[in-house]
Amino acid sequence: MSELTLAKAKEILAKHTTEAHLFTHAAAVSAAMGAMADHFGADKEYWEAVGYLHDVDYEEFPDEHCHHVRELLAPEGVEEEVIQTIISHGWGITTDEKEPVTDIEKSLYTVDELTGIVQAYALMRPEKMDGMELESFKKKFKDKKFAAKCSRDTIKKGMEMLGMEPSEVMQCCIDGMQAHKEELGF
Repeated sequence: MSELTLAKAKEILAKHTTEAHLFTHAAAVSAAMGAMADHFGADKEYWEAVGYLHDVDYEEFPDEHCHHVRELLAPEGVEEEVIQTIISHGWGITTDEKEPVTDIEKSLYTVDELTGIVQAYALMRPEKMDGMELESFKKKFKDKKFAAKCSRDTIKKGMEMLGMEPSEVMQCCIDGMQAHKEELGF
């Protein structure tokens, strides 16, 4: 059992982040990670906390993202396991330090980008997250011009690492974000 709670993750992130969109992204990834934890039968609050804290060094070090995680989190008493999990979401993107190997690492690697596409789709829909269907989302996912900054290659690589069908991962992400739609502003 980890010491990291969602409340502690929120407290730590607030020390290193000021931009509203980064808090929204943290909440989206946290929500998706909670749904992934449910899928794997894992500790939901722990996975949500890790998801919330995953971009702790992004605002301060955007060009060195994932390289300053340890220096920001170790003094807070955050366990090495959490630090390694967070660093792993930048594997092959911003760092080669830690390849995602556990379910939580692979999930974080995958849903980080995927939540951006779900969020972009929700923002263009009059009903936002309500009633978002997998089939209509998949059409947006296939459109590389839609939410173009979200790397489909990273998402697909993550899904392969997880050994899950893309539809399963997408549905987890949608379900998690729907369950937290008020917090996400939807």
